[in-house]
Amino acid sequence: MGQITFADLLAQETKHDPIAFYTRLREQGPLIPFNSPLAPGVSWIVTTYDDGIALLKDPRFIKDIQKVSSPSEGQNTVDEGASVLPRFITWRRDMLTVDPPDHTRLRGLVSKAFTPRMIEQLRPRIQQIADELLEGVEAQGKMDLITDFAFPLPITVISEMLGIPIADRAQFRSWTQTIVNAPIGPQMEDKLAALEEFVQYIKTFLAEKRAHPGSDLISGLVQAEESGDTLSETELISTIFLLIVAGHETTVNLIGNGMLALLEHPEQMRLLRADATLLAGAIEELLRYTAPVSLSSPRWASSDISIHGQVIRKGEMVFVSLIGADTDPQQFSDPAVLNILRQEHQHVAFGKGIHYCLGAPLARLEGQIAIGTLLQRLPNLRKASSAAQLTWTQNPILRGLTSLPITF
Repeated sequence: MGQITFADLLAQETKHDPIAFYTRLREQGPLIPFNSPLAPGVSWIVTTYDDGIALLKDPRFIKDIQKVSSPSEGQNTVDEGASVLPRFITWRRDMLTVDPPDHTRLRGLVSKAFTPRMIEQLRPRIQQIADELLEGVEAQGKMDLITDFAFPLPITVISEMLGIPIADRAQFRSWTQTIVNAPIGPQMEDKLAALEEFVQYIKTFLAEKRAHPGSDLISGLVQAEESGDTLSETELISTIFLLIVAGHETTVNLIGNGMLALLEHPEQMRLLRADATLLAGAIEELLRYTAPVSLSSPRWASSDISIHGQVIRKGEMVFVSLIGADTDPQQFSDPAVLNILRQEHQHVAFGKGIHYCLGAPLARLEGQIAIGTLLQRLPNLRKASSAAQLTWTQNPILRGLTSLPITF
C-alpha cells in the first residue's frame, strides 16, 4: 500500500469499502504513520482491536490540544488548512475535547438526559416522527432516504430535546454539512464562516433561554449547577454545538449506511423483516459493519510513548481505526461478513473509555425504530441507483452517504 495520505482517508473508494482499506492498513502493522494537514509532523492510526481499546483508555493520550500545542503552531506549514486549524479546534471546550477533571464535570451536566431510562421514554415520539416522515412520501413510491428520512428523524429528536425551533433545523443541516464535510484547504475558511454563524445563533438562542427558560435540555444547561459548578459561556456554546452535530450526523450515517448494507445483502434484510426480535442485534452488527464513524476523534500524545517499537512523540496526533478494530479477525469471526445473527457485539463503534459516546442509547433506539419502520412499512424497498453512482461525504472521521435514492 505504501505511505498513506490524508487524501486516502477521504477517497470515495475508501468510503465505499472501508473494510478493504483498513484491512490492508492493519495487515501493514498495528500502528501506521501518515501525514495530515490537520497537524504538523507525523500522525498515526491504530489499526487493531486490542491496541485500539488500550489507546482509547490510556490517559497519556489526551483530548485537549491546548495542553500540547500553542495557537501559533501550524502557522508556518505549507498547507493552507493547517493555518486556521487552531482557530477551528481550540475554541471548543466540550466533553469530547477535554480531559478530567473538566471532562468529568461537563459530562455530568449532560449525562442525566441520556440515561437509557430517559431515552426509552422517547420511544413513542421517535416512532411517531418515523411514521409521519414515511406518510409524507409513501404516495410518491420513491424518496431520497438521506434527505427525506435519515436526516430529519434524528435532527427532529435532538432539536426537541434541546428546545430548538422547527424553523431553524434546515439551517443546522446546512451549517453542519459545511463544518463537517467541507474539504481541508482553501475551503477551511468556509468551515470557519459556518462555524461562526452557528455559534452566533447559539449565543442568541442562549439569551432567549435565559430570559424564558423551558423544560428542555438547553434551559437545563443554562441553569445547571453540578457540585456548585456551572458551565462557562464557551463550554455552554461548545456543548450545545456538540449535542446538535453529534446528535444527528452520526445517526444519519447509521440509518443510511445500515439500510444500504441491508439492500446489498437481501438475505439479511429478509431475515430481519421476518423477525422483528432480531432488530436490536441487527443494529449492533450494522454499527460494527458499516462504520458510521470510521475513525475515533483525535488524541494527542502527552509525552513520548512507545507502541510496538514505534515512538509516538509528544504532541503527535493519533486516531484509532474503529472500523479496523471492528473487523479485526483476532476479535471477530468472518469480520468482513454482515451477519445480523452475530453474537459477538463487543464492537467499538461508540468508542471506549471515559469518552465513550454519551448518545449511544439514543443512537441505538433511533436506529432500531428507523430501520424497523422502513422494513415494516415498505415491503418493496429497493435501491434506485447503483453502488457506483453513490457518493460519500468528505470527512476523515465520519462515513456517510450524501444521498440514497430508493423506490418502494
